[in-house]
Amino acid sequence: MLINTVTDDAPAWQETALCAQAGPEFFFPAPGSSTREAKRLCNACEGRLACLEYALANDERFGVWGGLSEKERERLRREGRDRG
Repeated sequence: MLINTVTDDAPAWQETALCAQAGPEFFFPAPGSSTREAKRLCNACEGRLACLEYALANDERFGVWGGLSEKERERLRREGRDRG
């Protein structure tokens, strides 16, 4: 998920991210709403893995990042700690 604006210190993947073409509400849906469309767009994006790495490294807790929801990223973090 691209943050609203790209700045000089923004990661390079944000400049070409497909999410730049969609509004933030697409990636931050209301509680209980579907994330299916956001994930579909993420999966077509070349920057998906870099986005996911960014979200994990920066502890992004809300929205769809790198094709994963908040719960999916938290599960990924837990699994990583369990294997640790």
